[in-house]
Amino acid sequence: MARIELRNLHKAYGSVVAVRDLSITIEDGEFIVFVGPSGCGKTTTLRMIAGFEDPTRGEIRIDGRVVNDLEPRDRGLGMVFQSHALFPHKTVAQNIEFGLRMKKVSADERARRVREVAEMVKVTHLLAKMPAQCSGGESQRVALARTLVTNPSTFLLDEPLSSLDAKLRRELRAECDRLHEVLKRTFIFVTHDQEEAMTLADRIVVMRGGEIEQLGSPMQIYSDPVSHFVADFFGSPSMNLVAGEVFHEGGAPRFRTELFSIRLPASCNAVPAGPATLGIRPENVGVDPQGHGDVVLPVRLVEPLGKDTLLYFDDGTERAFVAVVAGLAAATLEPGAKVGLTLPAEHLFLFGPDGRRLARGTAEPERVRARMSV
Repeated sequence: MARIELRNLHKAYGSVVAVRDLSITIEDGEFIVFVGPSGCGKTTTLRMIAGFEDPTRGEIRIDGRVVNDLEPRDRGLGMVFQSHALFPHKTVAQNIEFGLRMKKVSADERARRVREVAEMVKVTHLLAKMPAQCSGGESQRVALARTLVTNPSTFLLDEPLSSLDAKLRRELRAECDRLHEVLKRTFIFVTHDQEEAMTLADRIVVMRGGEIEQLGSPMQIYSDPVSHFVADFFGSPSMNLVAGEVFHEGGAPRFRTELFSIRLPASCNAVPAGPATLGIRPENVGVDPQGHGDVVLPVRLVEPLGKDTLLYFDDGTERAFVAVVAGLAAATLEPGAKVGLTLPAEHLFLFGPDGRRLARGTAEPERVRARMSV
């Protein structure tokens, strides 16, 4: 296993800064996921760890040793790329053993290790095939096996599932999780998919503009976002965010828009009056078809999903206000129906004009589906 430290890691391409003074310690055996939109610096960070990019300044340490000047092959790391990058003229077995052949491992040892990793990732039946005869999911398993066979201390995975369909992504995501449990090695995974980050990571590094926006466990990131950006990026559907203003009435804080005015939790007492954005997760919105609540909005769209129903409401903006209702009771609502919505104070978030969180409600971090009043 390996402990990796990034100290003030910085990468610039001329006047363009890709990664800005990034510092983080990745512990032995940890599964850490770098997530963020395109251009945020997550892949550049991974490539600097791997040795494919030289940092402009800063240090990369592996088990306390500075490796900035080491070649990729000397760092003891294994890389799985977004493209499978398999040799088309070699069989699956020959692709898997390629790294061992370059290290001049004996033929018997190569064959033994290829068999072992092929069984581990369930590609034994493919060993005699050519890459062109493999499906996308099979090719990705082969790419994983090719990295596994070299026995690296750390696995670096650069959006390895992005080219697969949804079902295969779920299967390979579970496979990555299983391999981490079996191998007990350090995994550094890069993705733009917040669902992959939430389901795989011990810790998530949310990146934006080359910097760390937030670092924490999946539930910390989801339940306690530090900024408008993180709140909007995580969740499917993402957090409802409504622009308005804070004001104080009778010494108590309140929030208002053109459509409604609601009380804010006591945690917002110190928030000054002025522009702000109110946030609440869709599963925490109360729904009453009889029209009772903090605000009454017309239904724009109903999406029955089986165990849940998504209700989209017209709040006067292009971005609809969303509620997640348990079960199918809400599926009978028609577009245009006026529905009452309750916004519990303990589940509210308040973000300032700069996007940073000003305050949050008092509820413990949790995920609950809203229940519709009948």
